[in-house]
Amino acid sequence: MLNPDELPYFDPRQDDKIAVITGGHSGLGYFTTLHLYMHGFTVYVLGRNSHKVNTALRAIRAEAQERTDALPNAALRDSRREHFGSLRYVHLDLLDLRSVARAAGRVAKSAGHVDVLVNNAGVMGIPYATTRDGFEVQLQTNYVAHFLLTLRLLPLLQRCQGRVVSLSSLGHLLEFRYWPLGTTRWDRWPDFVFTWFRYAVSKTAVIQCSKMLAIKHPDVLFISVHPGLVMNTNLFSYWTRLPLVGIFFWVLFQVIGFFFGVSNEQGSLATLKCALSPELSLDADNGKYYTTGGAESKSSYIANNLDDAASTWIWTVHQLRDRGYDV
Repeated sequence: MLNPDELPYFDPRQDDKIAVITGGHSGLGYFTTLHLYMHGFTVYVLGRNSHKVNTALRAIRAEAQERTDALPNAALRDSRREHFGSLRYVHLDLLDLRSVARAAGRVAKSAGHVDVLVNNAGVMGIPYATTRDGFEVQLQTNYVAHFLLTLRLLPLLQRCQGRVVSLSSLGHLLEFRYWPLGTTRWDRWPDFVFTWFRYAVSKTAVIQCSKMLAIKHPDVLFISVHPGLVMNTNLFSYWTRLPLVGIFFWVLFQVIGFFFGVSNEQGSLATLKCALSPELSLDADNGKYYTTGGAESKSSYIANNLDDAASTWIWTVHQLRDRGYDV
């Protein structure tokens, strides 16, 4: 498993390193933010609830200090404290594309460039619903909103050959054949089965988008990541709270987590490697897919098929333009 201390540290007094992360206040996003902050980044944490995000940012600052104070070497402690960056909150509601556009505008107004964009936030296995923009909730949260955010921040990323790390999932394998976006209905019974197909479609689209962006914009490094089976997360709360069967799902998730799961911090390591490792390059690694701990992996045939990826790209661009978003 990757040791974050092996990744480069930056002195914020000399290196103006900027990261943007969605959902960086909870789950594995919390630890991604923590380590980016400790490695010298100014981190823009994008989230919907200002109270929750700002509470998490205070906790991150305190935890960074505690971890540094626990180092046995005094010189190392002083050196690490000098590398602390800064944390900033920007409001973002992924269920509202207008909010996404505004958040990108606020970042662009404040930051002259973006070194790392982490498309981290997501939802999983929830009941069928549509957003005010007319997209299925999982599709917009996991994919469409991040697609728009990435394209709006692309000029800032191009100024410094930045990196975009987008969280996908092993669950994308459930899309065993290509289901073109917008042509397949998923509001079917039983919803507790079809919700997982909707999730798979959204996460396959994340990988496809990364591959297409790598082709269209080779001056930015685009990578998709499966962080591992992170079971200690509120993503499963819908299932564990169901009447009667909720106990069954709680036990199931506990068993899976015991044998195959990783912690939130372990889950963040793949993202951190892809965001910071000097071993990754534009020429050799653009468009690749990584998994638990930062190991290079291979996504599904569907996710790798460039014809399918192009179809997903074209559909998404048309859908956003029809809603008034210039992409």
